[in-house]
Amino acid sequence: MRTLILGAGFSGARVAQKARAYGVVSGTRREPTGVDELIAQGIQGFVLNGELSDALVSELALTTHLVVSVAPDRQAPFHDPMLSLLSQLPIHSMPKLAWIGYLSTIGVYGNHDGTWVDESTVCRSSQSRSLMRGEAEIAWQHFGRQHNVPVSVLRLSGIYGPGRNAVLDALNGRARMLIKPHQVFNRIHVDDLASATVSAAQLLHDGVLNITDDVPAPPQDVVRYAHALIGKPPPIAQAFATADISPMARSFYSENKRVLNVASKRILKFSYRFPNYRVALSDLWKLHNERL
Repeated sequence: MRTLILGAGFSGARVAQKARAYGVVSGTRREPTGVDELIAQGIQGFVLNGELSDALVSELALTTHLVVSVAPDRQAPFHDPMLSLLSQLPIHSMPKLAWIGYLSTIGVYGNHDGTWVDESTVCRSSQSRSLMRGEAEIAWQHFGRQHNVPVSVLRLSGIYGPGRNAVLDALNGRARMLIKPHQVFNRIHVDDLASATVSAAQLLHDGVLNITDDVPAPPQDVVRYAHALIGKPPPIAQAFATADISPMARSFYSENKRVLNVASKRILKFSYRFPNYRVALSDLWKLHNERL
């Protein structure tokens, strides 16, 4: 495998780390300082900020597995910057390409009033950002057909992990506890996300899979558990209806669903290391203490 990650940020860099065990890995960042961070992690880096450099075009010619971790524009009309750039290249510019992985979101399903959804569920989000994600999924699948390679669309739930999690929020006093009756969210630890992506790459998976934990849970349960781990009382609960939060944050609460991951386990022959937030946060708390 020679893997290129377009957008090697929080999630993409973790995928790169996992993929290193199977071959050469590189990634893109928008600024030279970001490339320096990748190099410090042992990952070859390329600047990608609006145009393809000659060096990156040369890397694309050698790439066998392409992972796309860059979102399209949030508003219509549809525009995916990575797709636009790659579409400018001649059709034979990536002769070794064998697989594309597109990191999408479970947001495309929209609101289902807390019921269970799987990959066969109709996508009916009314949020512009999720509608554009749905357009991106279709566009990348079309791009794959043009290049005669499989495309794995991986729909991710709320991503967290080292450096970005409820334990750190609790330690730093950043947590808020908003209560909206019956609201639940799925989550995914970034290491499980990365492992699933690499598994899909190895299998040359073609299709759509939900990459998410087993236990959709109310957000206040996560906040309480994180505070209990560190021995600190949780913040005062606030009613979601009257809470002072951003329109973006409020929009996330407008969609309520429980997402099944059964297909990912079966098709990828995959076992989630962090099947629920309790296992994951306990591990993150342990890691935090080990680094002190």
